[in-house]
Amino acid sequence: MRYDSAGFPLSALSRRALLTAAGAAAGSVLLPDLAFAKQPFDQWVESFRPRAQKRGISDATYSRVMKSIQPDTSVYALDQKQDEFHEDTWQYLNRRVSDWRVRTGKEKLREHSALLSRIEREFGVDRYTIVGLWGMESAFGDVVLNPKHQRPIIPALAALAWGDARRRTYWEQELLNALVIVDRGWAQPQEMQGSWAGAMGHTAWMPEVWLNIGKDYDGDGRISPYSIPDALAGTARYLISRGKYVKGQDWGCEVRVPPGIKADRSTTRSLDAWKSAGVQPAGPRGFPRLGNARLWQPVDGGPAFLIGQNFLAVRSYNPSFNYALAIVHLGDRIRGDAPFAQQFPGGERALTLPEIQEVQQRLTRLGFDTGGTDGRVGRDTMVAIRNFQKRAGLAPADGYAGLKVLTRLRQGL
Repeated sequence: MRYDSAGFPLSALSRRALLTAAGAAAGSVLLPDLAFAKQPFDQWVESFRPRAQKRGISDATYSRVMKSIQPDTSVYALDQKQDEFHEDTWQYLNRRVSDWRVRTGKEKLREHSALLSRIEREFGVDRYTIVGLWGMESAFGDVVLNPKHQRPIIPALAALAWGDARRRTYWEQELLNALVIVDRGWAQPQEMQGSWAGAMGHTAWMPEVWLNIGKDYDGDGRISPYSIPDALAGTARYLISRGKYVKGQDWGCEVRVPPGIKADRSTTRSLDAWKSAGVQPAGPRGFPRLGNARLWQPVDGGPAFLIGQNFLAVRSYNPSFNYALAIVHLGDRIRGDAPFAQQFPGGERALTLPEIQEVQQRLTRLGFDTGGTDGRVGRDTMVAIRNFQKRAGLAPADGYAGLKVLTRLRQGL
């Protein structure tokens, strides 16, 4: 499977593909449609005003926000500038269920224990699922605080609504949603920072999610994805209302499958039926609380899983099975569970945090820019690794921080 530089599949236009710079065009290059953008931007702003009025946005708010902005036309080229990385499933999971994320997730679990207990009581969503999703979407809020990954979203959405005819209706609606948020006094335009596609906050809300799913959970009188309580509670609400999360059930588990049983994720059976067919839990915890489930094996010869409705609820955030698996596995590792019992064919263990830091330090000494040596593998580190692989003659030059790269770095160029 081909993945973009944020690590998401290029094969489908997913919700996540509209949330990140790398995925927003789902593998297509976003360029301005000059046939559509016939009007100069200021004229388009005035022609769009009646749409805002129909949404109940005051003229004062519209003029204050839209008259003072310049369209962020850099969004058209961002996808074209993104480097593509090709990851096997085991690499995809190793990079997201990393030592850094597991350690940091455990710290966040302790730090926000009271909040997560409250969310579990009110919404019934497992705290480990929430923390796993938080870690996946924003590295536990670290992305939110990093100006390198943030930009004002209203100029970006305005540029897309003005110049991207292919998804004009979508961008227009999200721009209007953002203006409603400002009109309600929930945020000032300059406070609405996020990805170039408009995703904001700890769990990457688009304006529509902020407006319709968000919840004031910190009691300050407004809803904000930049508030940890609001973001995590709103995400729990999303999983229930749009993902049909089932209180009291787990997502599923890794299993051992007897010969002759086909892993066909389109077939749903009861847990008892799977047991009768000889399917057994692969881990020491036994079968979890699970209703009807599907049997899924991402790669022939690799680990297999029984996945229930709550796995599909997580997948409602992005229609990628690997994405959902990374979230629930990260949650399980934060809980204290072990890595998968069955290895992926051709796979290798993930590097530890000190090993990742060693990779970054050695690359930095060789003149490759990793963007830091904190043990996290972001786009800068992946680009640096790929450039090192090319120079060292390592194939494939996939940007993956693995044992082969570490061994070669220790040998020197």
